[in-house]
Amino acid sequence: MARPPHRQGSETRADILRVALELFTEQGYDKTSLRDISSRLGITKAALYYYFERKEDILIELHIGLHAAGSELLDELEAMPDGPERVAAWPRLMSRLVDFMIENRELLLLHSRNQSAFETLAQSDRNHQENVQLEARLVAILSSPAISRRDRVRMAATVGVLTEVLVESARAFADVPPDEIAALVRETIAELMPVSLAVPA
Repeated sequence: MARPPHRQGSETRADILRVALELFTEQGYDKTSLRDISSRLGITKAALYYYFERKEDILIELHIGLHAAGSELLDELEAMPDGPERVAAWPRLMSRLVDFMIENRELLLLHSRNQSAFETLAQSDRNHQENVQLEARLVAILSSPAISRRDRVRMAATVGVLTEVLVESARAFADVPPDEIAALVRETIAELMPVSLAVPA
């Protein structure tokens, strides 16, 4: 099969991920087939196979996008001097993470609504490796002796707020408008951290 032009290929790949996310969210991951995805896109199943051989590969690709955001924030933290400077930057970075998670709310709802699929996904080599690396980097930051225990606990608690409200219990807040849930999460995090989490201008 001939390789498509780069722009066309990247756009088709993005379209596949977008449509798959819509279908996985609408009717569930288990009830969605590759044929469903190709039909909605108006392409052949063979064309879909060019980009993704298995439905699981699409789910992994969607999930890895969340890893990329976490990795970017950890990169910034690791580039800073350990100690008070990281603590001071934490609220700002958490605020950015709130923005990212709200922008990707549909993907987070997918997690919440298809937990069994993601439990299976967690066993894949690629996803497992990504999870282990991110967790190890976060633990290294939160266990730093250069940061007070009080701040380490508060920093960890903000992560818990984000993951519980916007991922684990996302279905419970599906009826709350994005701007409102973002403001409420920021308000809660601001109560945990000494630096104010004002909404960016």
